[in-house]
Amino acid sequence: MRLVRSILLESNMRRSLLSLFLVDRKTIIKAVQIISVIIFVSVAGCGGGNANPGSEQISACSVTQLEADMDATLSQATSDVDFSFAVERQDGRRYNFNRGTSTLQTSYESASTSKLVSAVIILRLVEQGYLDLSDRPQDHIPGWPIGIGDSLYNMTLSQLLSFTSGLTNEPLLPPCLNIDIDFETCVINIAIRNAGNGIVPGEEFFYASTHLQVAGLMAIKARGAASWQDVFSEFKTQTGLFPTSTYDLPSSSNPRLAGGMHWTGEEYMVFLKTLRNGTLLNSTLMSQMLSDQTATATIVFSPAVTGLGEDWHYGFGLWHECQSATYNCTPGTRVSSPGAYGAYPFWDRSNDYFGIVARQGALGTYTNGVAIERFVRPNVEQWADCQ
Repeated sequence: MRLVRSILLESNMRRSLLSLFLVDRKTIIKAVQIISVIIFVSVAGCGGGNANPGSEQISACSVTQLEADMDATLSQATSDVDFSFAVERQDGRRYNFNRGTSTLQTSYESASTSKLVSAVIILRLVEQGYLDLSDRPQDHIPGWPIGIGDSLYNMTLSQLLSFTSGLTNEPLLPPCLNIDIDFETCVINIAIRNAGNGIVPGEEFFYASTHLQVAGLMAIKARGAASWQDVFSEFKTQTGLFPTSTYDLPSSSNPRLAGGMHWTGEEYMVFLKTLRNGTLLNSTLMSQMLSDQTATATIVFSPAVTGLGEDWHYGFGLWHECQSATYNCTPGTRVSSPGAYGAYPFWDRSNDYFGIVARQGALGTYTNGVAIERFVRPNVEQWADCQ
């Protein structure tokens, strides 16, 4: 009997030990599985996760380090004058850089950076029903001197905003786009200077200040305003944009809409953000502004060709950039409105960031601003993608 009890006791102990081993083994396996999951999730959260087994890549980035790299790069950039640089990405993070005495609060002459601003102001009047893109100058400007038999007679607001109107020549006597003269008188002189040139609107792209000056007078008349200053003031009141900026070159009474502003880099950045967010124009006009309006036009004069050797196209008041001698890019991928003094506002829509090089060099140094941005662009693209 004692022997039987001994055998039973030994059997029970063996089962208990076996159960304990199994429990511990399951616990160990479970722990290993949990640790493996934690490691995988941690790697994936840093951008290294991959759905394909065996092909995981661990990669990490530091926004702080990338911004330090951008500081170093911009400090080494070649520039004939001090400048400021700002860029903002899709989540609202902003990077700012100032070199020398330049700041984002420094007031600079706009040169052609004002083209985008002027075009947006006019397009808002289209959205509000005061104008239509198919309107012609004679529909709003009394005494328009180009008659029905002239090839320029049917130019439209759309063609004026895309610089395909056929108004290629600026008045010489007097050079009214560069002196203090009556705004309306200057526009009439533009028409007289170009009448009879034989150009068919829509067929040629010619980068000049003439187009926007005529479009601006159409806007003034259609709105029932006394001057462009009234139109601009209404825009500022409605949007809160450019509170300290002015159209004052060559004068306040005769501002050159294609290049006559003073602005700060900070105010232009807020403008770009508002434009990017879609609150300045409705979706239809935004789409038209960002579309290639020169796809079928002959590029007769373009500073992108003469200065960079690149074939850029044009929308409404902005360039469609293409780093190629022949246009082979997707329209609207990267748009900009560089100025002749080297200021360079840009919007990279493919990587969803926008920014500006704010500076004022000598006339004709616009490629210097483009060069600064391109010098730091690899860093910016990494920064924009780093979460």
